[in-house]
Amino acid sequence: MKEVKKNIVEVINDNSSHVGEGSKMPCNLDAEKAVLGAFLNNNENLNKVADFLKPDHFYVPLHAKIYESILRFYERGLIASPVTLKNYFGEDDSLSELGVSSLEYLMKLSTNAASIINLLPYAKDIYETSLRRNLIKIGEDVVVNAHQYNTDQDAIGLIESAEQQLFNLASDGVSDSGFSTLKSSIVESIKRIDTARKQGGEVSGISTGFIDLDKLLGGMQSSDLLILAARPSMGKTAFAINIAINAAMSFLNKKEVKDKKSVAVFSLEMSSEQIANRILAIKTGIDGSRIRIGNISKQEFSVLLKESDKLAEMPVFIDDTPSISISALRTRARRLKRQHNLGAIVVDYLQLIRGSSKMSETNRLQEIAEISQGLKAIAKELDIPVLALSQLSRAVESRDDKRPQLSDLRESGNIEQDADVVMFIYREEYYLSRKMPQTHETDKYAQWQADMENAKGITEILIAKQRNGPIGTVCVRYDTRTTGFTNLDMVGH
Repeated sequence: MKEVKKNIVEVINDNSSHVGEGSKMPCNLDAEKAVLGAFLNNNENLNKVADFLKPDHFYVPLHAKIYESILRFYERGLIASPVTLKNYFGEDDSLSELGVSSLEYLMKLSTNAASIINLLPYAKDIYETSLRRNLIKIGEDVVVNAHQYNTDQDAIGLIESAEQQLFNLASDGVSDSGFSTLKSSIVESIKRIDTARKQGGEVSGISTGFIDLDKLLGGMQSSDLLILAARPSMGKTAFAINIAINAAMSFLNKKEVKDKKSVAVFSLEMSSEQIANRILAIKTGIDGSRIRIGNISKQEFSVLLKESDKLAEMPVFIDDTPSISISALRTRARRLKRQHNLGAIVVDYLQLIRGSSKMSETNRLQEIAEISQGLKAIAKELDIPVLALSQLSRAVESRDDKRPQLSDLRESGNIEQDADVVMFIYREEYYLSRKMPQTHETDKYAQWQADMENAKGITEILIAKQRNGPIGTVCVRYDTRTTGFTNLDMVGH
């Protein structure tokens, strides 16, 4: 690829404004000289553009170096002028080849920019041409990589990598949101409060479908990362699928087109067909194990067909790519947001996602940190809730009280830090069933039977952390045959 930056010797006397024809790279040399001169004349001008204009956006290396020096001086509370900066460029090769001193060149920049009143258009033009140069570079890299066969990356991986580079480019600079006025923030807050008020004053986010849980959470809030963790056999995948179905149904029933959103399920452990079988069992009430092996009656099959027609209309998209990377997940979520107005994401489960950085491959804690931060970033960027399942350590099994705690999260530090909500699933029935007394004709066995009866079908959802609300416990009913969860008219037991 041709060099993106040009030497100052080639451009100092160039009178062109925009360059973009033939083999030349897009740039605006006059704009670069003008903004640097404006900064040298009045350092306060930096406040107008420094939030998006970076040294890398300049086409000429010397210009980038000058801008970086001005920024450094300003940040230290010093005056950046041709006189104070001259010694920093005394041995610059570009100026030596040109045969001028650093003071002469800086003074020329300052003098030529004396008449500039509004420098914002000039700065934006520098940013614009920088984007165009980087687009060309990305395009050339795509062409080169597409011609090379690499065993470590297939064609889909190349596409995802290109999409990631394009997103990073689009996210750089002026796309940052920056400050919001208190007035605009209050307006947005009032809108959400009004939405909650119209929904009965309890749910301001996306309903989970579980009344008591919605009361405690207010629904799944936009931009929140919710972690749902449990030991094996507690039903965390089943509970997440139930929430996904309920959220999709609520989207489907919305009257406004803008409110008709979709739900994405990233299933790294189960296939899309297995997910579909579970959903069919939940919606029909037919035993999931019998559905899986086809041991169903003709009448039950008719019920399945009827229910499948309804489910086909649900806005649920399932991605069962095993060991997907966090960057690929982010790319696919963005695409779904553009194409199908994505409203919520379910990830099953966090520890199966791969990190995208090379360094994280050798450090598991760093990889988990990248993944949890990436999931939170997706929630904020797309302004949707992300529900991610997580494993718990074996420490739970060594305690008399098997109810999970925040410290039981695997690689808990970063997950707990990044999560807005942390929920645990606990089924007393599961643990009691493994403590059945050996002899049946004892008081101990009678007590065990009574305890089993009280715990039958009861599942506790423990909210151990909620950044913007209370913690507590709600109870739901779990049907092990269908893996379906339903509301329970009680708060505790």
